Amino acid sequence: MAVTLDELVVADAADAWRACGFAVEGDTCVVGEVRIRFAPGEGRGLSGWSLRGLDSTELDGLPATRSERPLPEAAPAHPNGIVALDHVVAISSDLDRTVAALEAAGLDLRRIREEPTPAGAPRQAFFRLGETILEVVQEPPEATERAGGDRPAFFWGLAFVAPDLDATVAFLGDRAGEARDAVQPGRRIATLRRSAGLSLPVALMTPR
Repeated sequence: MAVTLDELVVADAADAWRACGFAVEGDTCVVGEVRIRFAPGEGRGLSGWSLRGLDSTELDGLPATRSERPLPEAAPAHPNGIVALDHVVAISSDLDRTVAALEAAGLDLRRIREEPTPAGAPRQAFFRLGETILEVVQEPPEATERAGGDRPAFFWGLAFVAPDLDATVAFLGDRAGEARDAVQPGRRIATLRRSAGLSLPVALMTPR
């Protein structure tokens, strides 16, 4: 059984995401095939996730639980025009160690990119989790040193799919930056600003 993403736990108030144009019911939002549960006070940013088909919950520091829930029913239309979760970003001070732990837990490694990103990350690994990708980024050595040395992997941010990116950016107003070309050829990206009030980095992208 392939490992697929069921739910993300985000330590934000639901109202902050509702104000950014997500359709939230109670403490949960469904985006594409993924549930997002809001749990203010449970850490900061992306504080955990649940996955189907895991062989182990030891994911080199990424807090995980097993899930057997089926896919959610059809996701509601979001006022901001977002239709899916494109990828989850995690950071590792030792990419090979994290990749080994994720593969041992049953995650499907698709490729390792041996090229630096514009932000200075030297390597990235990509895992398929249903319609969503997990991107694990090798932390630059200087950042690891500033943090006190080797440490477990940790979640960093999310990227959502917005088919009409310009309309989504216009809807968000001063909560979002301008759309620009993404690293991936043929795609465009915009990021939410701190004024959006979310506790983790969020990007918006045109479809693959």
